[in-house]
Amino acid sequence: MLTADKVMPQGRGLATALRRRAATLALDWDRRQRSRFEATDSQGRAIGVFLPRGTVLRGGDVLVAEDGSLVVVQAAPQPVLVVRPCPEHGAPADLLRAAYHLGNRHVAVELQPERLQIEPDPVLADMLRRMHLIVTEASAPFEPEGGAYQAGPAHGHGHEHEHGHAHEHGHGHEHGHEHEDGHEHEHGRGHGHGPDPGR
Repeated sequence: MLTADKVMPQGRGLATALRRRAATLALDWDRRQRSRFEATDSQGRAIGVFLPRGTVLRGGDVLVAEDGSLVVVQAAPQPVLVVRPCPEHGAPADLLRAAYHLGNRHVAVELQPERLQIEPDPVLADMLRRMHLIVTEASAPFEPEGGAYQAGPAHGHGHEHEHGHAHEHGHGHEHGHEHEDGHEHEHGRGHGHGPDPGR
């Protein structure tokens, strides 16, 4: 098995010709958050990835294998919920409001000018529909926004992964914290806690 323990964020500094000749590795969001995993690249090679703890791979990052070969990471299509404002009854701020409430629940969210994308969750889907948003299922690459303390946003614009920043995605940790309104909310995998934001 070939091992890869280095990553070049967005392949910066690589010639275009080198990127075009490189093998590719399509990974979903869950796999790209892991610092150790095995996968098979587009050339059929078994790759063992061993990166610093906390490293998060983004589509366009380039792994460097032990033999010097390059492997371009691709964000693989996966099940997502696409959230859009309702053209008939929605308000321009509805999408911003939804992003706020999802962030309050520590949900990984991909932000686009005209839509949001999140991982499938029926409780969140119901909440968003009560907020007069249109929620549809799709299969698409998922590149959620990075945390506030990362070197840059998601979507491939200059974020440094080799420093091993940890990212919060709300998987399995239960904790309460107080917001400005003085109410305490529990956050965790359940997602359904707190007052109905659609009111």
